[in-house]
Amino acid sequence: MQLPPADHGAPGETEPTRRLLLLAGASIGLAAMVGSAHAAGYPDKPIRLVVPFPAGGATDLMARSLGQKLGERLGQPVVIDNRAGAGGGIGAEVVAGAAPDGYTLLFATMGSLTINPSLYKNLRYDPLKNFEPITLTHSTSNLLVVNPAVPARSVAELIALARKSPGELSFASAGNGTTSHLSGELFKSLAQVDMTHVPYKGSAPAMTDFLGGRTSMMFDTASNFVDHVKSGRLRALGLTGRKRSPAMPHVPTISETPGMGDYEVSLWLGVLAPAGTPKEITARLYREIGAAMSAPDLVRQMADAGIEVRLGSPQEFAALIRSDTAKWAAVVKRADIKLD
Repeated sequence: MQLPPADHGAPGETEPTRRLLLLAGASIGLAAMVGSAHAAGYPDKPIRLVVPFPAGGATDLMARSLGQKLGERLGQPVVIDNRAGAGGGIGAEVVAGAAPDGYTLLFATMGSLTINPSLYKNLRYDPLKNFEPITLTHSTSNLLVVNPAVPARSVAELIALARKSPGELSFASAGNGTTSHLSGELFKSLAQVDMTHVPYKGSAPAMTDFLGGRTSMMFDTASNFVDHVKSGRLRALGLTGRKRSPAMPHVPTISETPGMGDYEVSLWLGVLAPAGTPKEITARLYREIGAAMSAPDLVRQMADAGIEVRLGSPQEFAALIRSDTAKWAAVVKRADIKLD
């Protein structure tokens, strides 16, 4: 019987080279087996959910509600870690540099992923390269509110007032480059009006001065204003998103105003893991977060605050990050906003 020819490897391949290749292949296979083993036992310790904004705000509220439900489903605590600063950039940077093992996650806002790349020259994370998108979780709008002393009861009346007195009306924001700032800049551009921007270090101090009558108006997360609008302390003129909120059905969208049809600032949030996190883990998190977010009591809680549960696949989430990055780059350039 004739034996098959011996396998001497590729032409020019030496025996030491073949041994190295075999060792490399074995190492890769072993790493894959170890990764799968870790994924199979995941999670076996608490999970850290980094929130890139201070405690007490709308983003923190959403994260804590999600964290409680997710922890119940996973059988491990989900610990909220508030890392505020740089428009969400500090928290995002923390997660970008964390171990890709599923135990450090980012609860990201639209701003930290799609606006910051156009604002900061030395951003130390790449939203498209340093993270694994897991799922969208929430969607909401900013709300345009004015102090009752401002004689405008609609967006159209506000635009007319701003045109009559250029630069006299002021709008407070949570800081340069935040969605509350860019909502105002987009409004100025489309309405062709001049208003004075007054930036603060966060929504809380901005609201304090605004409620005290030191600024004329404010664009910020609708949930921050629901109670103040219902009590009559503030007057709501328009939502920045494309549809009205069940929490304030009488408040129109800004885009309903003649001439403002192109206006839209829809805010979204979602969960991401560091790049390189095993697919088995991100797939588990996608399923469990979806189930947690679908809990009827959580859906009602969010709706009462003007927040909508919005689930989306990792692929849809990644596509949204790319498209909104291009959109906000154009707004930042038009408004000539520059941050170090």
